[in-house]
Amino acid sequence: MTSRNYLLLTPGPLTTSRTVKEAMLFDSCTWDDDYNIGVVEQIRQQLTELATASEGYTSVLLQGSGSYAVEAVLGSALGPQDKVLIVSNGAYGARMVEMAGLMGIAHHAYDCGEVARPDVQAIDAILNADPTISHIAMVHSETTTGMLNPIDEVGALAHRYGKTYIVDAMSSFGGIPMDIAALHIDYLISSANKCIQGVPGFAFVIAREQKLAACKGHSRSLSLDLYAQWRCMEDNHGKWRFTSPTHTVLAFAQALKELAKEGGVAARHQRYQQNQRSLVAGMRALGFNTLLG
Repeated sequence: MTSRNYLLLTPGPLTTSRTVKEAMLFDSCTWDDDYNIGVVEQIRQQLTELATASEGYTSVLLQGSGSYAVEAVLGSALGPQDKVLIVSNGAYGARMVEMAGLMGIAHHAYDCGEVARPDVQAIDAILNADPTISHIAMVHSETTTGMLNPIDEVGALAHRYGKTYIVDAMSSFGGIPMDIAALHIDYLISSANKCIQGVPGFAFVIAREQKLAACKGHSRSLSLDLYAQWRCMEDNHGKWRFTSPTHTVLAFAQALKELAKEGGVAARHQRYQQNQRSLVAGMRALGFNTLLG
């Protein structure tokens, strides 16, 4: 490994501040209240507040990468009689389709192609034609291309048709302002090492408590049982069912402080926009073209 300091221009993991790194120098006991109540429970509350001011939502932290949490939601939120419409226009939508297939979950894959925006009218037609669909799942910022998908319009459809709405906001939550209650999102999924600017090690789900309560007994996995993870954290004041990634959690707590110091999600979004525009202008000056126009 080189000691050279350089920037990671990748979707995640990404470059972290020195203070986020330094937060990991402390060892925590996963049984101590100062960790579970003082750190984990505070993170859960802060994540929920970042997502919406509406009542009835909570957050669940889950060991592993963002895909672990996506699989946990799909495998826990859908019962044996349920069916999910998966809107796919990139690798991460395709991954949800693969997950559903491997878990034996009934699904309809609407594949738009990697550079096409999902056709909301086509989604409307699919829902109208197939009343057995109970859930809709899609990616917000499709990392394959950086396209922002129309989660507001699809959320309105989910609300109108009475469907449970799952959004993979891995590369957008914390970097783009949103109110998940206003968007009719039932499950939002993201990761520690994306726009919050923490380090890899856990993902999180922000969900309606009513929907989580209905997940009991659905999980196709022991360790990815979202309901069981939620109940453990609720009943034991932030305790994780299995080994907590303590150093990653401490780094994330520091990253949340730095997000607040920056001015919150709106200020971070403004900085990200400025960075993106500068990068695009510079690349175009060198003769490059943007994929999405």
